[in-house]
Amino acid sequence: MSESHKNPAYIAEVLTEALPYIKRFSGKTIVIKYGGNAMSDDQLKSGFARDVVLMKLVGMNPVLVHGGGPQIGKLLEKLGKKTEFVDGMRVTDNETMDIVEMVLGGLVNKEIVNLINRHGGNAVGLSGKDGELIRAKKMVCKRNSPELEAPEIIDIGHVGEVDSIDTAVVDLLIKGDFIPVIAPVGVDEAGQSYNINADLVAGKMAEVLGAEKLIMLTNTAGLLDADGNVLTGLSAEEVDNLIQKGVIHGGMLPKIRSALDAVHAGVKSSHIIDGRVEHAVLLEILTDVGVGTLIHGHKRAAI
Repeated sequence: MSESHKNPAYIAEVLTEALPYIKRFSGKTIVIKYGGNAMSDDQLKSGFARDVVLMKLVGMNPVLVHGGGPQIGKLLEKLGKKTEFVDGMRVTDNETMDIVEMVLGGLVNKEIVNLINRHGGNAVGLSGKDGELIRAKKMVCKRNSPELEAPEIIDIGHVGEVDSIDTAVVDLLIKGDFIPVIAPVGVDEAGQSYNINADLVAGKMAEVLGAEKLIMLTNTAGLLDADGNVLTGLSAEEVDNLIQKGVIHGGMLPKIRSALDAVHAGVKSSHIIDGRVEHAVLLEILTDVGVGTLIHGHKRAAI
């Protein structure tokens, strides 16, 4: 521990800075998309669990949506099953979908639940199948080709999109003072299971819960400009302009679109934060500086 952290005046300053944020967000729902390094490094995992428990203890209502792509990939490799990707999405046949459900709804979900509970929280794990939480629809993957008159439709199997969300079971858990931990697996009207991108699920979950904030943990410092500087305090309009100019592109684009859609749908602010920073969630919520990119729906940024 550094000398500054042993200084009582420094500790008092930190607590004083956090107080107005605690008051402001008490009773508010905050949806967190949990993934990346924060989900694979033991120290970061413990820090994240403590952050979530503290949020709950001071009156906030954290709701977690987690990913698990690397864990799925490792198990598929162990089983000798080849993984094919189309435009960054895993082709998911029936056998792969069984493994996806086992990893996301079982191994990963229960590890997160256990970690939060070990640090004094009261978490409950869900998949989108529980309480008909996530109704899914099959994702249609189109690829444009110069030699074809119409886009080519590629079947990538059990990869889905969010059709609708029924928050009844999540509302019940929040009222019961539990922390919901959600695996991004949905089911369609015919009972078919689908693997859904966790960023998309988190964004839609924030929308339907009327969340105060959507926080997405990444392996970058946030949204960067052309010079590598972190952009923050952006309005939805400014983000739209950055997308049109091509400043936001590649792997960050789907994440930003989910964050932007949430803000357009009424979520007060979306945050793209650096999950490689210890206690990143608390630093973003309870301090003046934060550790990433904040996107808000108004011309002037709120806290």
